[in-house]
Amino acid sequence: MEADNPEINVDELMQKIRAEVAKRRSYSPQKRLINKPENSNLLARYNANLELMEGLLKNAEYRSEVRSKWPDNLNKFPFNVSKDIQKVALKILNFLFKDQREVNYNLIRALKESVALNRQLIEQVTALRAQMDHPSAAIETRLSSIDTRLNTTDTRFNSIEKRLSAVDSRIPEIDKHLGAIDEHLIAKNRRLNDMDDRLNTVDTRLQVVGDRLHTTDSHLHQVDSHVQRVDERHFRNDSYLKNDLNQQKRLLSVFLEEARKRLPEPFNQEQLQTFVDEEKHISDAFYTAFEDRFRGSREEIKNRLKTYIPFVEKALASCDYAPTIDIGCGRGEWLELLSECGIKSSGVDINITMVQSCQELNLDVVQTDGLLHLRNIPDNSLAIISAFHVIEHLPLQTLIDLTDEALRVLRPGGIVIFETPNPENLIVGACNFYFDPTHRNPIPPATAQFLLENRGFRQVEIHRLHPMGVDHNLDNQFLKDVLLCSQDYAVIGWKA
Repeated sequence: MEADNPEINVDELMQKIRAEVAKRRSYSPQKRLINKPENSNLLARYNANLELMEGLLKNAEYRSEVRSKWPDNLNKFPFNVSKDIQKVALKILNFLFKDQREVNYNLIRALKESVALNRQLIEQVTALRAQMDHPSAAIETRLSSIDTRLNTTDTRFNSIEKRLSAVDSRIPEIDKHLGAIDEHLIAKNRRLNDMDDRLNTVDTRLQVVGDRLHTTDSHLHQVDSHVQRVDERHFRNDSYLKNDLNQQKRLLSVFLEEARKRLPEPFNQEQLQTFVDEEKHISDAFYTAFEDRFRGSREEIKNRLKTYIPFVEKALASCDYAPTIDIGCGRGEWLELLSECGIKSSGVDINITMVQSCQELNLDVVQTDGLLHLRNIPDNSLAIISAFHVIEHLPLQTLIDLTDEALRVLRPGGIVIFETPNPENLIVGACNFYFDPTHRNPIPPATAQFLLENRGFRQVEIHRLHPMGVDHNLDNQFLKDVLLCSQDYAVIGWKA
């Protein structure tokens, strides 16, 4: 250890500590603290001694640290050596006293822990003395609190006993009231049971009435259907008679006009040809009545034809809204639908009766053959050519010629629409197709598509339409595909 920091004599220090401990044991501070309150200043002295010991330990700890600086009192002669020698001397001294410093550090640490333990003992003794000094006051306070709580409990028990007595006195009255309520509920239950029985009887009678009403409705429906069929037959017969009378009237007018011109001279060949031509239209009234019965109402046909409006609008936009012609316009439903959409169109038909009906509706229709009419139209003149249920009436060569003429007169971007019965539906191909005696033969969709593609149309599409509305409880998918599929189809082709 350095000269200015005298070496601590461990043995001497431990001897002093033992003597101090033995001295303090001789007067038993803890016992005197508890049994002799007059010596309370002993705790103060004990605390003072602990503080003294803590001071000594701090000084010893400071002096046990490693020296890194040469003491100032050794800078005088003859110890005022050079700095290098001072550093070497300090290193030698620190190395020589290394073990002593470690022993001193451990002793100081043990003594500090002992001081801390003594302080804890003093605090516990102080607390114990405080408890021993005032035990009766705490007990009296707790007893007083218990008495107060017991008094409150007694008061509440008395109140509860009074209320129970009041309830006991009212129990007979409550029992009597409950008995009356039970009797009243029993009477109500009896009435409810009676009402249930009556309602069940009413339900049974209503069921019988409902069955009778259902039977009556069925009879009325059958009567209505019969009346409707009678009305339709009456209307169709009236239409047929009206058209037939108009046809006969026109024939008589032509005959009288020609007779007036030539009589008493004989008829020439031209006049005879006129009668021959008119003879071709003898069945026009019959066919008009046939269409009225099997074609469907005008509104029904117009609703079906609405599916073509998007194609028409696209073709009109591509062809600068060029004219539109409907071949075999019939009763004029398609022309009427186009007019409602603001599209100007015209039609041709060989049936004089239907042409007259269309003209009465202010539709632009002329009586002529469709193929002949197209041959008189210049090239690239039309936007749309349509023919609904026409091509199945034509011979093959006439159909080819009609397709060629349509391609010629259409503008680029124009469209042709042919609708016809679909023989893929076996009911149509085997039966319904032949309702019309003027039909020649059904045309399969693939044949119609090939015809248009072969004659020069592009983007030819098949659109199958109007499937059967009733499934007839068929479970087999194959039967559904061949019996309930589309009844009609349209072949649509564009001019490149």
